[in-house]
Amino acid sequence: MELDESLQLFIVEARELLEQMENALLRVEQMPDDSDTINAIFRAAHTIKGSAGLFGLDHIVGFTHTAESVLDRVRSGQLAICSELVVVLLGVCDHLGLLITRIAEGTEHDKETQRSSDDLADKLKAWLPEKDQPSSPHPVAPEQETAQTEGVSSENWHISLRFSPDVLRNGMDPLSFIRYLKRIGEISEIVTLIEHIPPLSELDPEACYLGFEISFRTDADKAAIEDVFEFVRDDAHIGILPPHSKITQYQKLIDEMPEEEMLLGEILVRCGTLTRAELEDALNHQGNGQQKPQSPIGQLLMDQKRVHPQVVAAALDKQKRVKEARGTGSDSGSIRVNAVKLDEHINQIGELIIASAGAKLIAQHVSAPDLLEALARLSRLVEEIRDSALSLRMVQIGATFNRFQRVVRDVSAELGKDIRLEILGAETELDKTVVEKITDPLTHLVRNSMDHGIEAAEERLACGKPAFGTITLNAFHDSGSIVIEVSDDGAGLKRERIRAKAIERGLIRADQTLSDQDIDQLIFEPGFSTADQLSNLSGRGVGMDVVRRNIAALRGSIEIASNEGQGTRLRIRLPLTLAIIDGFLVGVGNSCFVIPLDTVVECVELPDAESSENSDHLNLRGEVLPFIRLKQLFAIPDQAPGMDGENSCGDRLGSGPSLLSAEGAAALAADEDLHFLLDPVQRENVVVVQYAGHRAGLVVDRLRGEFQTVIRPLGAMFEGLSGISGFTILGDGRVALILDVPGLVNRVIKSESKRRQNRSIPFTGEGK
Repeated sequence: MELDESLQLFIVEARELLEQMENALLRVEQMPDDSDTINAIFRAAHTIKGSAGLFGLDHIVGFTHTAESVLDRVRSGQLAICSELVVVLLGVCDHLGLLITRIAEGTEHDKETQRSSDDLADKLKAWLPEKDQPSSPHPVAPEQETAQTEGVSSENWHISLRFSPDVLRNGMDPLSFIRYLKRIGEISEIVTLIEHIPPLSELDPEACYLGFEISFRTDADKAAIEDVFEFVRDDAHIGILPPHSKITQYQKLIDEMPEEEMLLGEILVRCGTLTRAELEDALNHQGNGQQKPQSPIGQLLMDQKRVHPQVVAAALDKQKRVKEARGTGSDSGSIRVNAVKLDEHINQIGELIIASAGAKLIAQHVSAPDLLEALARLSRLVEEIRDSALSLRMVQIGATFNRFQRVVRDVSAELGKDIRLEILGAETELDKTVVEKITDPLTHLVRNSMDHGIEAAEERLACGKPAFGTITLNAFHDSGSIVIEVSDDGAGLKRERIRAKAIERGLIRADQTLSDQDIDQLIFEPGFSTADQLSNLSGRGVGMDVVRRNIAALRGSIEIASNEGQGTRLRIRLPLTLAIIDGFLVGVGNSCFVIPLDTVVECVELPDAESSENSDHLNLRGEVLPFIRLKQLFAIPDQAPGMDGENSCGDRLGSGPSLLSAEGAAALAADEDLHFLLDPVQRENVVVVQYAGHRAGLVVDRLRGEFQTVIRPLGAMFEGLSGISGFTILGDGRVALILDVPGLVNRVIKSESKRRQNRSIPFTGEGK
């Protein structure tokens, strides 16, 4: 089902409003007297209801009206906010989200969904006095209720007349105006209102106490009806509401108006739903009003029953669209962009980078200095476009963090614990794709911390802790990566218990020696759980292994730091983007590899003393640096003697590296002997990389310098390949593998850890 643009906009805005409403509900539970938050909740519900009415979504209008009636009582101080009411209103948010999703999917509103709506509406009615409860199973908005009782739902105009007490003294006969109406139409029904008539002893024979509600059929417009009462306008309050068909007509006229900025009153006058005299009267009333702050003109016109709420909503929507189109609205700094189109834009830039690299190779091959200079400028522009495009996909992680307010509230209630959520680093930005894919792993971690980490209140008090537990979500940038932390102040990991469970399940041997870090990592093993009994949250041994797998799929890693009795911190490291990165190109044998540039510290030549194949450590300015030989790791054969340079990574990729180090390493001089760089007997180089505070070296044959890298994911056949995180296409069309620096650094760390553990064990020659 194809949704028109306006309905798509309604769906997006409704979801944003529901998110705001949910966040406000979670805040107001802690601050029940915060009037701003209460008003925000009411406005969100009211806006959704009004917008849904524009599209004829009566089931949403009716359901939301009941919730709005409850919120109106809260707003007016007649009803106090409490946890039970918040639970019901959160259920309203969830159900509205379901209704919006069904509209987005093109699914019809079925009986089952309506039954759920009715059940929730019944729960809401419990918070309303009987006189305020909607009588129909599908309640309508107050304005619509009035309209229906007054005949607006039919094809008749509705005229509401309230004469002032002095109208007779001023020589005006109210009945004469009513009789005059018959000249331009037919009075279908008239109701005389007598509630203001005083007792007979207090009655003034020269005063008018009557009011009239009139159902009027005519082909005349509103201005003609208003002209009937021209002479009595100062001595009466006159409300004229159009028939139902007119409301739709006014909405259409508003939508077809020119895309130019207009005030709300001007829009309503131009479409015919409001006369100029009515507007002036409303503006005077607004200017003379003593209430602070002043009511918006649209609200005032609805209160005076001069304009139907649906027409006001259409006019406001028109205003907003015009402002957004002209960039002069409150949201002029942003526009909505389809995520699919943005992804296509990034992909096209990636292809542009590859094509640019290919053109550079051709220019180098023909030795055209002017062309090389032009291509250098082109490369800089492409890099700027790349950075600009990637920045469009960067979003703040705060919105994702805020969703966990609801998770923490619901799970803590289920567990019977008092747990609070603290959010830090909400302004930290990362790629939208990464944000979408990290939500589920974060949910697992937060729920796991609440279930296994935070103790019961009695246990916490006995340990000298506050009765309530705290879950902290934090995000920050570190060395070109995004770091997300989930920490708690709970009991920490019980390593002895984890070890015993691991032995019981056959994950480790009983005599096996493990470090604390190795024991902590056992919780990510498939099927591992220390829970004594099954529950909705734990005990089935699923979740944490999925977390690690999902994070690894994002080229990230997860670390654990835990102190028993004090709490646990899980730290996730992720790349800032999954699309294009700055890389550092190296050659090993006849193969090419790309190292993410933000992990490169410096490049040094491998000294003769460490050039032996059995050596795996380097003395780097007094620091012992372990390294890995990529040639050995990937079993790459040496470059064949006499091989034509045109088939080597080195020659095909240009006349020399543009930069040999990332932080302070010396650049090659422009007149460097390039043949020396490509000499197969030249000394090997070590690229020093850093990840999560640990350094390691990668031994390579050639250094090719910076390279804009378009990341391509590995195929299903190569998923899980150790040391490789993806591949890219070089300018000559060949493939270069992207190194998994976190995995390689962790390999070095584990190797060093085993070496230290085995230092006191006599060497037997096994495993060597």
